[in-house]
Amino acid sequence: MNKLIPIIYMIGVLLLILPSFIKTNKNLKTFITNLSIWVTIILVVFSIYYFFNLII
Repeated sequence: MNKLIPIIYMIGVLLLILPSFIKTNKNLKTFITNLSIWVTIILVVFSIYYFFNLII
């Protein structure tokens, strides 16, 4: 249950952000650039979360 709530929260945030993200990225080059930025942000957040769980 403790892992389910953050997953539901992340899916909710994704559903809120996704429509405007797709709307503003009609050009393929802009879409790929913005997608890579979001993937980087998500990887950084997950890495920080993983390292904090390793320490604790």
